[in-house]
Amino acid sequence: QLCAVLFALALRSSLWLPALLYALWLLADRDTPRRGGRQSTWVRSWPIWNHFRDYFPISLLRTVELDPSLNYIFGFHPHGVLAAGAFANFCTEATGFGRLFPGLRPHLLTLPCWFRLPLMRDYMLAGVGLSKPLHGFGTQQESESFCFGGDAHPGALTLQLLSRKGFVRIALQHGAPLVPVFSFGENELFQQVPNPPGSILRRLQQRLQRILGVALPLFHARGVFQYNFGLLPFRRPIHTV
Repeated sequence: QLCAVLFALALRSSLWLPALLYALWLLADRDTPRRGGRQSTWVRSWPIWNHFRDYFPISLLRTVELDPSLNYIFGFHPHGVLAAGAFANFCTEATGFGRLFPGLRPHLLTLPCWFRLPLMRDYMLAGVGLSKPLHGFGTQQESESFCFGGDAHPGALTLQLLSRKGFVRIALQHGAPLVPVFSFGENELFQQVPNPPGSILRRLQQRLQRILGVALPLFHARGVFQYNFGLLPFRRPIHTV
């Protein structure tokens, strides 16, 4: 939201020409998210990511070595409300992905809507190197799952897999081995407002999801100086295997 507001203000100010040129650049650069972005080792290694890791804390455990000459599809579950484990482990070097899997360059797939936001889009591409999802991966369904399903509620674990086999087909088509990744503790970071099937809240969320392309959960956790209510996640350990 901040990036969109800043861009709109630039268009209405004396910076309208640079903002217009930037908009033209976005149009010309629209296919970059499908091609892996523009990763920056410098941004992936920012010291702030170490503080992000230590807040929970988050750890990455390797159970098998991977051949760097091959391409892989990592199936990360569960998503959680904000996918903190996926971000720390695959978008930064805070947990040592490059050391554990030398020669591999991770790209975290996410919803296309995030690549339509000015400024933030280029941070995502150049900084943490996210990629626009390919057809068949079903990230929109995954967005629905953490909002409407039980897998993002503390103490619950319901994976959305039976109706989402597109990633298996893509793996077969491209000869990419599937690597299961499970993130223990991902669902314990936030409390969600109850939204059982048929409730008014759930119907409202489903309608917004159809309009915006992303599900919007109502969640809360802790504050800065108190631990009962706020938008900061709880400090619960996350172990990604």
